[in-house]
Amino acid sequence: MKIYTKTGDNGTTALFGGTRVAKHHIRIDSYGTIDELNSWLGLIRDQEIDTHSKKILTLIQDKLFTVGAILATDPDKAILKSGKDRLNIPKIDAGDIELLEKEMDDMDAELPQMTHFILPGGHATVSYCHIARTVCRRAERIASLLNENEPYDERVLMYINRLSDYLFVLARKLSSDLQAEEIKWIPEKKD
Repeated sequence: MKIYTKTGDNGTTALFGGTRVAKHHIRIDSYGTIDELNSWLGLIRDQEIDTHSKKILTLIQDKLFTVGAILATDPDKAILKSGKDRLNIPKIDAGDIELLEKEMDDMDAELPQMTHFILPGGHATVSYCHIARTVCRRAERIASLLNENEPYDERVLMYINRLSDYLFVLARKLSSDLQAEEIKWIPEKKD
């Protein structure tokens, strides 16, 4: 099988289910941003970080493929009249969201209390986390707009929302692990 199909040469692409849409369609932008996020997570996982974080990032990357599949599916083609899932796409469940929450709670318990906003940076690995976090927030904004127009399982948005929080806490944890300075944002006082 060749990687190129030439079917997108006219600026369209196929969703799961076969429907063709413009490559700039909100649905394509939505799952494309999830794909971009997944690539950033791969870069973080490739850094010199602890084994547990690498394991969790791998699990998250797997879930992001599930999120992408859900977002790439034409809702009109996904469910048969009988109510069965025609395309057999995996789901995001409460346990997936709870895992992110548990991981955040565990990391947070080991970190100093946050009293100010923190400027991104301090170490390249930490910066990658912050970039991934902002890409995740963008994915959430796009997915939220898509959901407003073409609703899908609400747990997908919940997962994306928790993931951006997880990435923030992971950045703080890695700052601690790497002994990188967290620079607090303290607004300038003007006279």
